[in-house]
Amino acid sequence: FCVLWFAANVTQNASLAYTTVASSSILCATSGLFTLAIGAASGVERFNATRLCAVVASIAGVYSIVMHGGQERDKEPGDLDHGGSGSPAHAWIGDLLALSSAALYGCYTTLLKRKIGDESRLDAPLFFGSVGVANIALLWPGFPLLHALGIERFRLPASPRVWAMVAVNALVGTFVSDYLWLQSMLMTSPLAVTLGLSLTIPLSMAGDIALKGLAVSVPYCVGAALVLLGFVAANL
Repeated sequence: FCVLWFAANVTQNASLAYTTVASSSILCATSGLFTLAIGAASGVERFNATRLCAVVASIAGVYSIVMHGGQERDKEPGDLDHGGSGSPAHAWIGDLLALSSAALYGCYTTLLKRKIGDESRLDAPLFFGSVGVANIALLWPGFPLLHALGIERFRLPASPRVWAMVAVNALVGTFVSDYLWLQSMLMTSPLAVTLGLSLTIPLSMAGDIALKGLAVSVPYCVGAALVLLGFVAANL
């Protein structure tokens, strides 16, 4: 599991070096499609027209929000920057990495559900502790290798503020969120949780609207409604 989990996260983050944030977000949203297909093939998920439409609606909603969902009040329509650090010539690499991340997510989510079944059979803190130990034991050689090759320089945080940000992100952004994700996945289904995670995109945009002065737009409202509709339909 830890290898699939690590690979999914690495490919998602690596995609941002080559393609735009918008493209990465949209392609990662296809994880629902992979989860449904892999889950149905392994007997974990029920495949029907309602669930397929739920996945399509969620992906369409994410596309609408990311590409057309908001605009800064002092900009003209269409001027919102969805760019990333990648160049157009290498965008296909980032797109492929984002798509790979979505497929890997579908694999490890379905694997967990198939092997564990329900929450009564799992000690979640022990599980995540074991995953952490396995990652440290198996993946630490990557640090000096990437550093030596100049691909990813390793260095410690330079200030107490950065240390604090790393600690908060590790606690809230990784442990707490993954713990809740695992519990909800075992209580419901991989597809329901996957489409539920897509709700973070309209919620993030709502935060930008409230805090950064983005104007509410029709595509944002339509996209948010589609993502919510997809999540509800997946639970029927």
